[in-house]
Amino acid sequence: MAQTSDFIEMKMPAKPEYVGVVRLTVSGVANRLGYTYDDIEDIKIAVAEACTNVVNHAYEDGQEDALMMVTCAVYDNRLELMVADKGGDIDVNSFKNGKGPVQSDRPIRELKEGGLGLFLIETLMDKVEIIGDSGVVITMTKFLQRDGVEQNDNGISTEAPKQ
Repeated sequence: MAQTSDFIEMKMPAKPEYVGVVRLTVSGVANRLGYTYDDIEDIKIAVAEACTNVVNHAYEDGQEDALMMVTCAVYDNRLELMVADKGGDIDVNSFKNGKGPVQSDRPIRELKEGGLGLFLIETLMDKVEIIGDSGVVITMTKFLQRDGVEQNDNGISTEAPKQ
């Protein structure tokens, strides 16, 4: 198993004006690791959505100690991002079941408002885990693709087909 070479941790107020700071920091880390432009954009969107969820849903309005914690674990083959809050317990199953504005059995005019953030995160990142004890912790993983080697769903490298 690959060891982390770097571990970056940020703690900041859960306010909208700090979401951009997180995006820029994570973008810089991903760029340094050699991610493609498209992967960096995906990572920036996913981390911004996770932070926006904290800002909009984790705490009561005006709560003085409202914080979001963001960590980046840098591995040889992946970047793991964790966005956490201490906003209280949630039911993770209800949280997950509410994701996505689209339900295949519903007409398009009945799109749900909200739920797009988690849907986007799971679409843009390779692996997403959510824990809801004493706040929400979203762990997002993006694998680094190098030298024609691709990751399958299990996170195991497989050679790209020869042309």
